[in-house]
Amino acid sequence: MFGYSMSELGSIVVMQGFSGLSLFSVLLLMALGLAIIFGQMGVINMAHGEFMTIGAYTIYMLGKVTEQFFPALLPYYFFIAIIAAFALAFFVGYVVEYLMIRHLYKRPLDSLLATWGLSLIMQQIFRSTFGGREVSPNLPDWLMGSWSATPTIDIPINGMVVMAITIVVTSLVFLFMFRSRWGLKVRATTQNRIMAGAIGINTKKVDRMTFAVGCGIAGVAGAAFTTIASTGPTSGSQYIVDTFLVVVFGGATSIVGAIASAFSIAQAQSILTFFMTNAMGKVVTLLLVIVILMMRPEGLFTSKVRKH
Repeated sequence: MFGYSMSELGSIVVMQGFSGLSLFSVLLLMALGLAIIFGQMGVINMAHGEFMTIGAYTIYMLGKVTEQFFPALLPYYFFIAIIAAFALAFFVGYVVEYLMIRHLYKRPLDSLLATWGLSLIMQQIFRSTFGGREVSPNLPDWLMGSWSATPTIDIPINGMVVMAITIVVTSLVFLFMFRSRWGLKVRATTQNRIMAGAIGINTKKVDRMTFAVGCGIAGVAGAAFTTIASTGPTSGSQYIVDTFLVVVFGGATSIVGAIASAFSIAQAQSILTFFMTNAMGKVVTLLLVIVILMMRPEGLFTSKVRKH
């Protein structure tokens, strides 16, 4: 840190902060899906990262198809591909919940082991389908480059686009959870499943749709991920630990907590890794999180849920 002037330090912090926003966006989108599945349903989904990979490979495949058959649509395909990434991850999540997850509710250890096994199976499917090498989609030209805010500060355009996507998805999740009839059913089922069923709520359908929506959001995270890194069979698994850390640190049942936690962790990692090694930056960030959790075991934010 020493050897830099104050203006240089300011520029470094700003650029690393914007770099951290890209990581924040991916972590937040992953954490939103996991907060719904883990926080609202109590299911430990170790395959959540693989649903992110589904979204990333969806962008890659649609980019290839567009380039080969519809080259004139290359500047526009990305946003359509994001919707497709959500839809495919949603569909796979719906099927997984029906075939496996619904049999594992209130069995946290069994769900952890089963979804971990599922993650390994999905990774092998990706490896057999796309190969072991990492791939990158053909992104539109307008996503490339950067915007020069000042002579010493360059802000990547793809980071700003990913932030915009994250803001839209986060807003939709809030509307879904707190301003829709379906969100009311989800919260009622979370607070008292027996009473929710007694008043006519189909709790099994609520579980299935909630799990699928969480997986779909992870698919959108995968779409955002393709703008900042290449995709491989194990790309999603590299984010699963950080995602669980975000959810636990923010408060397992709090979406606001997930936002604050993802921002704090991403910014800390981005700035610290500039002045330290990548590993040391992550270690210091983890230590800070552990210290805070020792003082606040419930996380940064908690939702008040009545137990009956």
